[in-house]
Amino acid sequence: MREESRRLVISTTSVICLLLIALVCIDGFTSNANPFESWKQKLSNWRGILQRREVDEGVIIEEEEESLKFVLRRLVRGEDRQELENTGFSCHFDLHSEVCVVTNPVRIGNNGLTIHVSSDQERNETTVRPYARREDETAMNDVTALQIVSADTNLPPCNYTHSVPAMVFSSGGFTGNVFHEFNEIIIPLFITCHHFRSQLQFIITDFQPWWVEKYNRILKQLSNYEVINPAADGSVHCFPGSVIGLKYHNNLALNKTEIPGGYSMFDFRHFLRKAYNLQVNDVSEIQKPRAMLITRNETRRFLNEHEMVRAMEELGFQVVVPTDNWMSNLDTFAEVVNSCNIMVGAHGAALTNELFLPNGAVMVQVVPLQLEWASTNYFGSPANEMGINYLEYKIEPEESSLLEKYGRDHPVITDPQSIVSQGYYPFRAVYVDGQDLKVNITRFRKTIVQAMELIGLSVPLD
Repeated sequence: MREESRRLVISTTSVICLLLIALVCIDGFTSNANPFESWKQKLSNWRGILQRREVDEGVIIEEEEESLKFVLRRLVRGEDRQELENTGFSCHFDLHSEVCVVTNPVRIGNNGLTIHVSSDQERNETTVRPYARREDETAMNDVTALQIVSADTNLPPCNYTHSVPAMVFSSGGFTGNVFHEFNEIIIPLFITCHHFRSQLQFIITDFQPWWVEKYNRILKQLSNYEVINPAADGSVHCFPGSVIGLKYHNNLALNKTEIPGGYSMFDFRHFLRKAYNLQVNDVSEIQKPRAMLITRNETRRFLNEHEMVRAMEELGFQVVVPTDNWMSNLDTFAEVVNSCNIMVGAHGAALTNELFLPNGAVMVQVVPLQLEWASTNYFGSPANEMGINYLEYKIEPEESSLLEKYGRDHPVITDPQSIVSQGYYPFRAVYVDGQDLKVNITRFRKTIVQAMELIGLSVPLD
């Protein structure tokens, strides 16, 4: 047994020697310096790192804290940055959103309603509603206000201590509408926190389990940690820093010059493809032409849906008409959208799914009477920024149910401005909620032919 042990030691020593010789030789071939001196320096540096970790762990912690502060500071500019540097706490309020950044330790308690900021400054209290629709009181009525208390005393004891910062936002507001879910939460969430590289903890106020489940893939891509529902948890969670609220740029839009890391809409769409494991990057990869017709059940319905489907089929498309249940499951529906060359639909929230189309695809928006501005600003302009071709099919009075309902000489048809001047809700009741569509198939076919030309598809001979 003693002889076997001696042979094992000799063998191990031999292997180590061979490895050391190999390292020396490699340095000798790659450097003009003395190879033994070079290797000695590497070993010395390595030993120094180990000693530093063993002897001076506090230095490493300080470096980690500075790194965290750097990532948080990237969200703040101008005078707000100076305030953050001086106090460890800064808030910015604009037309759409309320965002506070904290580089000091924070404690979140009272079921998430109170955020305590450790500070040596005078006591300060700030109220924040962490949802990116500040200008719309209807939305904000469903967003719970949070109290941020900056002080050095009366801090509640920690039940849980986290090593990453907290990202606090609301899933209230206009959730339940896919456009608003992406516009006011998902895209602002990407803008605000993608540069954290998933090293942050989501705390969601006005917590709605169905919403978290619906966007689970996106949330897991943005954070390596399970989301916290503070209302159900009831504990005090302590963090080394925090962001309260989400940055907003525009409708389905990112301004890369204002985002840490300079991310663009192309980057966001790449992020979505990764989150949902979408296989089609460019429309040229689709072998058989496929079109999606998004229909509506209550308002802005297509009254001749079957004729529209037949027209597209005659042009060579396999046509997909999704149901509401299908569209609500993004895990599967995103893949279907991603497999289409063309998406067609009347103005409405479901057109938000253009986000999942492959690059170079075509989105055809059917524009009801008097909804031109909303159609262009909510879906048309964003489509161009996404790398998607965009076409409009504008309804004429003869194609709108409003003509039959009110008559050709009614102000709804002849003087729409008189309806607009009555305010948003009278306007909405007529043109948004009270209008259905019967498209002219001859005109519609020409629009689809134009879409085919944009993606290089040949048009069948009549």
